[in-house]
Amino acid sequence: MSRTHLLSPETIEEYQNMGAVVLRGVFNAQEIQTLEKGIEHNLAHLSPLVQVASQADDPGRFVEDFCTWQSNPDYQSILSNSTLPHLAAQLMQSKTVRLYHDHLLVKEPGTKQATPWHQDQPYYNVSGRQNVSFWIPVDPVPLVSTLRFVAQSHLGTWYMPRTFRDQQAKWFPEGSLADLPSIEEKPNEFKQLAWALEPGDCVAFQMLSLHASSGVGPQSRRRVFSARYLGDDARHAVRPWLTSPPFVGLDQRLPDGAEMNDALFPKVWG
Repeated sequence: MSRTHLLSPETIEEYQNMGAVVLRGVFNAQEIQTLEKGIEHNLAHLSPLVQVASQADDPGRFVEDFCTWQSNPDYQSILSNSTLPHLAAQLMQSKTVRLYHDHLLVKEPGTKQATPWHQDQPYYNVSGRQNVSFWIPVDPVPLVSTLRFVAQSHLGTWYMPRTFRDQQAKWFPEGSLADLPSIEEKPNEFKQLAWALEPGDCVAFQMLSLHASSGVGPQSRRRVFSARYLGDDARHAVRPWLTSPPFVGLDQRLPDGAEMNDALFPKVWG
């Protein structure tokens, strides 16, 4: 049974209007310990989906892994039994919550590789507006290396998804979506949201929110677990290309436009 945590109407409204919100102290010490244990297990048993997102000459290392919750009991506990499902239901304003996938993001000390501005949903195989991603650090994250968002970017344009290291368009055909604007050069036009975080805190954001982050300092290790959930209006969007993360063979079980009713996406609320 998921642990409950009641959010204020103001927090829910901020999420709906701005596309991202900080949630303070929503995980207790035991849950952070469980999550840290799960992350270290994941790092020791990386999956075939693992990606090293940093360059070979980077003094640090940026490692990402996806969809390992089924073989990681600590991840399963956090994804299903913590307050996350209840938080997701409230933020999405959804009667039901399905787990979409887990995502590990670790920047080892001294990693220079930035996470470039992007939206998540164009990489995915889902449509719908009721969704939420939680970015949950188990290490303190100073403002300089936290996740940053463009306020209200979830309300508008879908931007072309590209590979992080070489900026190739491998998803939607080149020219079919708008190219990313010069966000850093126009701070008055693109208001940014960012929060320093402590273990127990997290940020929640809608999958169309533009976001990015910088590298980390030589003394900083940034271990982050991201949990992604889908709400009532989520539907399978069959793509003719490999999504990120890929769900190979799913289109044989779920036709285009179907509810995400599959063992890969268990219902955790409602």
